[in-house]
Amino acid sequence: MIMINGVCLKNAIISGANNISKNKSKIDDLNIFPVPDGDTGTNMSMTINSALPVLQDLECSDVAVVSEKTASALLRGARGNSGVILSLIFRGFSIGLKEKESADGKDLVDALGRGVEAAYKAVMKPTEGTILTVARMAFEAGSEIVATENDPVIVWETMVKAAKEALELTPELLPVLKKANVVDAGGKGLCTIFEGMLSVFRDGQIVEYVQTDDEKKNSDEDYFRSAAAQFDDDITYTYCTEFIVGRDSEILKNPQELRDFLQTIGDCVVVVDDDEIIKVHVHTENPGDALQAGLGFGQLLTVKVENMKEQHRKAAEAEEKAREKDDEEKEELIVQAPVEEIGFVAVAAGEGLTELFKDCGCTHVVSGGQSMNPSTEDIMRAVLATPAKKVVVLPNNKNIIMAAEQAVPLIGDREVVVLPTKTIPQGLSALLAYDSDLAVSVAIDVMRDSFKNVQTGLVTFAARDSEFGNHKIRENDIIALENGKLTITEKDIVKAAIKITKTLVSRDSSFITVISGEGVSQEQADKVVETLTAKYGRDMEITYVNGGQPVYYFIISVE
Repeated sequence: MIMINGVCLKNAIISGANNISKNKSKIDDLNIFPVPDGDTGTNMSMTINSALPVLQDLECSDVAVVSEKTASALLRGARGNSGVILSLIFRGFSIGLKEKESADGKDLVDALGRGVEAAYKAVMKPTEGTILTVARMAFEAGSEIVATENDPVIVWETMVKAAKEALELTPELLPVLKKANVVDAGGKGLCTIFEGMLSVFRDGQIVEYVQTDDEKKNSDEDYFRSAAAQFDDDITYTYCTEFIVGRDSEILKNPQELRDFLQTIGDCVVVVDDDEIIKVHVHTENPGDALQAGLGFGQLLTVKVENMKEQHRKAAEAEEKAREKDDEEKEELIVQAPVEEIGFVAVAAGEGLTELFKDCGCTHVVSGGQSMNPSTEDIMRAVLATPAKKVVVLPNNKNIIMAAEQAVPLIGDREVVVLPTKTIPQGLSALLAYDSDLAVSVAIDVMRDSFKNVQTGLVTFAARDSEFGNHKIRENDIIALENGKLTITEKDIVKAAIKITKTLVSRDSSFITVISGEGVSQEQADKVVETLTAKYGRDMEITYVNGGQPVYYFIISVE
């Protein structure tokens, strides 16, 4: 019997990533809901591809190391709910294969089982007929065969076959899939990855795929490098010091001790650790002291010390040119020490919405939303750049909540609270409900209660032909959603906005907010506001915002 070693597992994961990259468009097409969305295939592809920079340079014959590095990268790179679930499945591999040099069939089954367990626990209301079902039935088939067969290739073949059979059952478990005559997109993505891995386990062949530049994601090291490249106008400490410590297994000290010491000699301290390494970032006047402290935990693997004042001088020479292109540049995030009591991070897209969230108190707004799901690491960077002891994150999209929650255990020097806001209006309502006169914990509870009764209407276009209830929808039709439920089809965005607002208004309504998106003319926006003012202006306060958001022509909030 041939065991799976680290090199084989590494190549298998690369092959799985390549396979879903090749087929992501086909998987995206399985999304049956006509609204433009995050696209399951793309999200899963971007999630697993976040491990490639780490794996391609990894020279190791130990499956424990390969699985741990993969899990760590996927945790940070997870996008969308399907990407988060995928990252949890591979997290199970890192736990199941811990301290193992190679893996047999039973090891692979145990690893997948741990991932399935974690994935089910992470979903508040697990739905069968999804990626969860596919992963679970693959594990169950593996559990049966290892009673008589422990060859990892045969076991993995059996689990892949069971996963594909489970995928074919998903329409029977979810009527909406059956009506659309498709299988579950997340389940298809998982099967595609598992099949790519099988190509290596069984045949020794890596599925080939050439990534585009846009698909290549930054590694953990890139994050620390980018943090070092940013400059404050007022630099307290001269040297940006970064290093990686290879942990000595005989040294039992807690990395928290290192973090505590570094905070006494500098600021902007970030200490991220796992079972094998400790990554450190600190601004200090005494880099030698920081390095000496690191040596107390093991050998230094990499060291980088840069003079930030000199960097700042050089950067200032190009500052004017950078300002001219400021609106075209991605916001640069600087790691900040947590000195304030509370701070806020939101996810939104569109210049108007970004400014609105900042005006309402957000330190940073992560670019993203429907069809543009940010990764866990994107959210983590924004949190670390918020100088607060407690940071409240507002995802503002149901497909971003899980990715935001993944960031919570990754950040050790401040508390992160994710409020499960599913829409832009819910996020704004939560921010406006914050009362600085209350104790922080009480104020957050008030925010959490504030958005529960917010009614949200969305006007967008159909991304694909579909049929829902009595609605026969053609690609590019105008559609409107009432709290996520498709209720209106129209030919005109103004009429759709007015109609969806009428469905949201009740006797208790007091406020209507109209947020226009990109592609909406001022004349169209004025027509919506004028019509609603004429009908509801006596009894309700009507506010208009030019949000500039993509995807949604209008976002309507009724409270």
